[in-house]
Amino acid sequence: MNANSNLLRLVEVMDTLRSPGGCPWDAEQTHQSLLTYLLEETYEFIDAVERDDRDDMVEELGDVLLQVYFHSRIGQERNEGAFSIEDVAGAICDKLIRRHPHVFQSAENLTSAEVEGNWERLKAAEKSRKSPVDGVPLNQPALALASKLLHRAEQHGQLAILDERFTELANVSEETIGELLLSVVSLANKHGIDPEFALRARARNLAAEIQ
Repeated sequence: MNANSNLLRLVEVMDTLRSPGGCPWDAEQTHQSLLTYLLEETYEFIDAVERDDRDDMVEELGDVLLQVYFHSRIGQERNEGAFSIEDVAGAICDKLIRRHPHVFQSAENLTSAEVEGNWERLKAAEKSRKSPVDGVPLNQPALALASKLLHRAEQHGQLAILDERFTELANVSEETIGELLLSVVSLANKHGIDPEFALRARARNLAAEIQ
């Protein structure tokens, strides 16, 4: 990284903000207090991608990058287990090399599906996971949680057909799925049921069933 790198500049800016004489708001933030902003910035970047707005993508990615540096700067101040942005970058570089043996070791020609399968197997072995649902964050949005759990179950040959009336619909498209989901939300609202809570409860039950 050269001396004129904006990444190094960002490190210096964050150091100034968190140091004595810097910004009082930035100085009092913690990992916990920043979580809301991390989620918001992620959703704002997703929105920019969906609108294919180049300038907004650059801006919102900058906001996401800020969160990474902010958390890393806070990590330097830990009394135990301190970590820096260098530790974060080193960890992801090591992981990418470790999870891509077909590129950095044997130079195999694999399909995208084979690469994904290898990634999941290596990940499970590294983390000593015994269940397909180990490592799935249960506090993510219910729809994403349900999708991830079903994907994990399918990968491990544990996917049970929940309802053939829907899983075997003909002419399935984003539009038909969107209509089905909207109808379910409408039905839930009509009966005073929180659809997010209902799906989260079912997804947690599914996780227990898979385990």
